[in-house]
Amino acid sequence: MAKQAIALGLWLVLSAAAPAIAQRETSPATAPQPPTQSGSGSITGAEANLAPSDPPGEWHSQARDYANTRYSSLDQINAGNVSQLRMAWSFSDGINAGHEGAPLVVGDTMYLVAPFPNTAYALDLSKPGAPIKWTYHPNPSPMAIGKACCDIVNRGAAYANGKLIYNLLDDHTVAVDAKTGKEVWRIKMGNVEDGQTMTMAPFVVGNKVLVGNSGGEMGKIGWIAALDVDTGKELWRAYSTGPDSIVKIGSDFKPFYSWMKGKDLGVSSWPPDMWKHGAGAVWGWISYDPQLNLIYYGTSNPGPRVPTQRPGDNLWTSAIFARDLDTGAAKWAYQFTPHDQWDYDGVNENVLIDLPINGRTRKVLVHFDRNAYAYTIDRTTGEVLVAAPFAYQNWSTGFDLATGRPTVNPAMQPKPGVKLANVCPPDIGGKDWQPSAFSPRTGLLYAGIFNICMDVTDHPVSFIAGTPYDGMEMTRHPAPGGNWGEFMAWNPATGKKAWSIREKFMTMSGAMATAGDVVFYGTADGWFRAVNARSGQVLWSQRLSSGVISQPMTYLGPDGRQYVAVYTGIGGAAMVSSKMAGFPARGNTLYVFSINGESPSSGPAMIPTEGTAQPAANSPEKPSGKR
Repeated sequence: MAKQAIALGLWLVLSAAAPAIAQRETSPATAPQPPTQSGSGSITGAEANLAPSDPPGEWHSQARDYANTRYSSLDQINAGNVSQLRMAWSFSDGINAGHEGAPLVVGDTMYLVAPFPNTAYALDLSKPGAPIKWTYHPNPSPMAIGKACCDIVNRGAAYANGKLIYNLLDDHTVAVDAKTGKEVWRIKMGNVEDGQTMTMAPFVVGNKVLVGNSGGEMGKIGWIAALDVDTGKELWRAYSTGPDSIVKIGSDFKPFYSWMKGKDLGVSSWPPDMWKHGAGAVWGWISYDPQLNLIYYGTSNPGPRVPTQRPGDNLWTSAIFARDLDTGAAKWAYQFTPHDQWDYDGVNENVLIDLPINGRTRKVLVHFDRNAYAYTIDRTTGEVLVAAPFAYQNWSTGFDLATGRPTVNPAMQPKPGVKLANVCPPDIGGKDWQPSAFSPRTGLLYAGIFNICMDVTDHPVSFIAGTPYDGMEMTRHPAPGGNWGEFMAWNPATGKKAWSIREKFMTMSGAMATAGDVVFYGTADGWFRAVNARSGQVLWSQRLSSGVISQPMTYLGPDGRQYVAVYTGIGGAAMVSSKMAGFPARGNTLYVFSINGESPSSGPAMIPTEGTAQPAANSPEKPSGKR
């Protein structure tokens, strides 16, 4: 069973997707250049609600705001001086596995959560070297290692009401006192023995912590749950498949498209009883609109991954839900990939913006799906306004805006026992979980995407609790162009790229945009880059000790200086390219940068030495050397 789980981890880790290289290409080998004037003002006129409006110098959640913009209003580091970034200090947690979360900063403290065994650290930013304030060891069950499909990753914590809240790989959510590191509450959310794990970052709104599960490849039915911030008590839970009663679909559920209207579609769109192991796990990102009081999140692939075993649309997998925050009741849903045949999870982030489009400002969400389509969707109704490929794909021949359905290419449909070559994108899509960023200064979104295809062979499988329930065997390779990755700026109104940067390796990190008109991202081979948000010009690059698959963030230190931080630690789905020449070693270092590397952790005389210390007033005279 352990071997099966390890094998499962290896194949899910092996995939990425194919980008169509857009209007401008920037060579990753180009040396940093001085910034150029490239205009000012928003290109699209899009705006975002940056609530909960945490202090500008702090970072309380993975996305920083409810809208999932990953935008910072700090501008000490900007397009004019970012080339002067140097390392200020670093920290290692000792775990050589995929590091996918971002640090949090609250006041003078930085909080970190490591991959399994999910140790949490509080670092004192007010002291030289940022020493550890406290360490919390949750000691999750080692069984989770063999059940996790795609490395022992953790996508980070959230801060709320004086607590650091995060998920453990063995299906527990914990809250830790942010001042002392003492456990406040610990809640079991599922059974790791059945193949269920938890890797997502919690999302906090008011008194509610929203969490979801991993384990779709084990045939675990997906769910999202709301917990009380102060006690951990479960307030509501909604499932991704099954009858309306457990999916929390009622009379006020109003999907925009007719093919998603009907009773108990989470049952009838499946063969008899197959919804019970239909997956639809909720392991990605959650957004929230305070005016509509709606949360938005996606669901994973259906199970098993062999499509011929589950004829039908397989609702509500590879889809998005809009739910009432207070009750969990579904208000609308939309399925990105009906009858998903390629493992195109819909869990990627939904960025909430107000966008002028076709002469009217609409409340929309922007979603870069694994299926390589970028969607601009009216977030009040679920109507698709724009659907356009952002990466190379051949599974679909087009998209019908009238019906909201993609047109499937019959030649790219897998069949049991038949090797199907060159399906694009592969199982981890045109973009995986790595989150995009939005800048209200430019009105553009920025994302690391893939340029990959797969050869796939299906074989029928049976459900056995706690074991892989997939049936797909894949090998991945670059799509046309030969590069594995790309970083792009996207116009959500037109469905086109503003510029793009080709990368030899996968661009597997999240993105961050700042008011300094700089966007940061990292690559699987360990490059951390800063680019001009308007032109795509690479302004600064630093090669780090391992690959970057985490999420950059920025903060103001107690010294009033702006810092940028990013974790290294290759793993997860980025291991698909591990056989490539130049692939980095496993590692685990948090790097913190500032202009010229200045910080309280650097400079002369950090500790007294014989050369700098003054003798005490009452110290004895030095011996003369005479005997």
